[in-house]
Amino acid sequence: MAEAIGVDLATWQGWETGRRPLANVKAGALLNLRRRLLAMGADPHALHLLDSAMDADRIISATVRPENAAPHPLADWVHTRDTADMIVWALNGTVPLVLAHHSTPGRRGPVAKAPLLSASDRRLFFAQLRDTAESAVRAGDGGLLLHRQALYLCSYDRTPEAISWTGHALHTRRDLITVRGWTPHWATARSTAVALSRLGDPQPLLDFIDRAIADDDAAETANLNYWAYWLGSIQEPQPNDGFMRQGTINWEPVRLLRGLTAGLHQAPAYVDLYVHSLWALLTTHRWLPLADPKLTDKLHAHTCGLLDHNGISPRSRRELNAVHYVLRENRA
Repeated sequence: MAEAIGVDLATWQGWETGRRPLANVKAGALLNLRRRLLAMGADPHALHLLDSAMDADRIISATVRPENAAPHPLADWVHTRDTADMIVWALNGTVPLVLAHHSTPGRRGPVAKAPLLSASDRRLFFAQLRDTAESAVRAGDGGLLLHRQALYLCSYDRTPEAISWTGHALHTRRDLITVRGWTPHWATARSTAVALSRLGDPQPLLDFIDRAIADDDAAETANLNYWAYWLGSIQEPQPNDGFMRQGTINWEPVRLLRGLTAGLHQAPAYVDLYVHSLWALLTTHRWLPLADPKLTDKLHAHTCGLLDHNGISPRSRRELNAVHYVLRENRA
C-alpha cells in the first residue's frame, strides 16, 4: 500500500496505527491520498467519511486533552450525524450506519474491531464533557451551541451515575421545551427533548412537537433545515444554529426523504419526530413519492405497519394517515 500510494512504509504504518494523525497531513498530500484510494477501488462513501472521522478525532482529543485558551471544537460548528456516528463508534463500538453493511477483509495478527477508546479514556471523555457542558451554561448565549452539542453527546454515557447527571442536566433545561414556536433556544430545546427520549422519557419530545414545531411556519422550516443538515442534504458546514431560520435553503428533498425514511426504521425512540417531519416534508413537496418509487413503496409498507400498531401518539396517527394518503395518490 505504501508503494501504491507513494509514501514511505513508516508513514503508512503511522496512519494505520494512529501514531500519525491523518489530520496533520498537508492539504495537498491528503487530497492526493483520497484520489489515489478512489482510483484503487476504495468505496466513495467510506472516503467521504474521512472528514467526519477527522472531526470526531478533533472533538475527542480536545475533550480528553484540552488546550488552555483554545475554543472547544463543539463551539466552532454544527456537527452532523456522520460526525456524531464517528464519535459514538469510538465511545461504544456502534458501527456507523453507512458502514454497517461493509465487509471487513481479514488482517494478519490481532486487529481491533472498532476504533474504541480505552475504558479510562471513555470515563475521562465523558467527565470532561460534562464539565464542558456546565461551563458553557455559565457563558450565556455565547455558549449555546457548545452546551447543546456537549449535552447531547453526554447522553451516550450509559453508566448509572452518568444517566442520573445527564437526566438532571436535561431536566433543568426542560422549561425550554414548553415555549411555543421559534426562539433562539429552539435548537437547544429540540436536542434536549431528543436526548431525554433516548434516556427513556418520550413525553418531552411529544410536548416539543406539539408546542414548538406544529402549526408554526418558522419552527417547521427550522425543523426541516435541521434534518437536512443533520442527514447531509445541506452540504455546506454551518458555524452556528442560525441557518435553521434562513427560510428555504437549497437542500435536496429526495435525499432528505431517504434519510427520514431510514430513520423511521432505525430509531424507534424518535418515531414521533420522524413522522411529523415526514408529514411536513410530503405536505410541502407532494411530488416526492414520484421521484423514487422503490423508496415510496418501502415507506408505504412501513406506514401501514405503524398504523396497525397501538404505540404511536394520536398526532402521529393523524399525520401518518396523511402521509399514507400522499403516498397512495402519488405512487408511480
